[in-house]
Amino acid sequence: MKAYVFEDGVRRETEIPEEYMESATEWRTNLLEKLADFSDEIAELFLSDEEISEELIVRSTRECILRLLITPVYCGAAYQNVGIQPLLDAVVNFMPNPIDKGKADGVDLQDQEVIHSRYPSVNEPFAGLAFKIINDPYVGQQTFIRIYSGVLNTGDTVYNATTRKKERVSRIMKIKAKDRIEINSAGSGDIVALVGLKNTWTGHTLCDIEKPLLLETVRVPEPVISVKVNTKSRKDLGKLHSSLRKVSLEDPSFTVRTIERTAETVIAGMGELHLEIIVDRLLTEFGVETEVSKPSVEYKETITQEVTHELKYVKQSGGKGQYAHMILRIEPNASGKFEFESRITGGAIPSEYIPAIQKGIKETLNDGVLADFQVVNIKAVLLDGSFHDVDSSEMAFKICASKCFKESFRKASPILLEPIMKVDIATPDEYIGDITGDFNRRRGRIEGIRRFRKGSQKINGEAPLMELFGYATAVRTLSSGRANYSMEMHNYQPMPAKQQEEVLKEAAERLKD
Repeated sequence: MKAYVFEDGVRRETEIPEEYMESATEWRTNLLEKLADFSDEIAELFLSDEEISEELIVRSTRECILRLLITPVYCGAAYQNVGIQPLLDAVVNFMPNPIDKGKADGVDLQDQEVIHSRYPSVNEPFAGLAFKIINDPYVGQQTFIRIYSGVLNTGDTVYNATTRKKERVSRIMKIKAKDRIEINSAGSGDIVALVGLKNTWTGHTLCDIEKPLLLETVRVPEPVISVKVNTKSRKDLGKLHSSLRKVSLEDPSFTVRTIERTAETVIAGMGELHLEIIVDRLLTEFGVETEVSKPSVEYKETITQEVTHELKYVKQSGGKGQYAHMILRIEPNASGKFEFESRITGGAIPSEYIPAIQKGIKETLNDGVLADFQVVNIKAVLLDGSFHDVDSSEMAFKICASKCFKESFRKASPILLEPIMKVDIATPDEYIGDITGDFNRRRGRIEGIRRFRKGSQKINGEAPLMELFGYATAVRTLSSGRANYSMEMHNYQPMPAKQQEEVLKEAAERLKD
């Protein structure tokens, strides 16, 4: 055994100091005992009190990790560059390589019931998955991909199976920390950055044009926290919007929208820290000083009933007037998406006005109806209408569609949806009552409590995000700092009437200001 000393971020190997030797020996024995539970070879040597080689320990540890029997834990501090080298060594020694992964399965572009497999070999057709986008000030947009099979060369034209478009690879680079190493080709198992792709984003599949397939995409959680952001100087507004667009392309869990009626920009992400980092990037990377509102929960609006509504929009202003007339039906949409369908026949509304109607509804979805929350899970069906030869226009039908949608939405028993979080809490036994009581008061629902380890239990449940602000402090206080928790986005669920009334009242006051 050796000790590693880190001085100014530089690792130095040395003998283990005498005062740490007993503790180091104890932990090494614990490791060997755990490995002996899964390795007969180590168990035999351990019981015989024989020397166990480092090579055998590494091999057995790797086998246990790949079988998900043990989880290694490494200590370090990235900011001081402490413990990073041992961590990277562990990635090389213990983590699965492309051969361990085996084949990658994808679906046929025409029939998703048909599965195509790609094996980790340079002799297979090319297939890769884009998993990250970075905008570099010197190189431009870099698309990071993991190559599952085949070979990719500089200058190759590949097929984006997600967008059904061709892309040309201008440059291929290996990234090593801050260094970019340009290479001519990359093969199965490589992770590289590509330059020159115009329409490839996170989760897109790149593949051989002759042998296309669609790999499993990256699962992107829905944003749950939002803030309104504005520039300190009006001249920076254009710069703000272009910077936010670049960030949103890099990070699919971050969204940007503009509320048309107030011209406010809303950014949403996975938590307060997520948004704080993005606001800091706006200043440090893009030179945009911003003013940010208090964080708020990203609620959604939807309907619970089907409604058919008719609206005639007529406006006369001395010259050419405006005229649009439509009958619109809206209904809940179980698919979770917005769908628009036109059932206009016989030219009741000319076809050139239909896109304007759809656009008017879509913009209203973005702005919200009850408040300034996005509208989701809805289908709009254009049933009938009429037009005027002189006064009708795209703008008239767009305005009419927005008004008709809002009026029908308010009649369709609208509700708010709130984000629900999956919560895992680990706590010593003596605090279980206080922790569960507090969780229940936060409208939490406990799904299970199990023994975590000796003297500790783990609580699994779900609770509304709006009730979990400041929860970290509450958990520490209730457990004298000994309990901890983690949470992740689960889904959106209807909000109780009392809480909905409070949220809408706050939103109305906010819009008034």
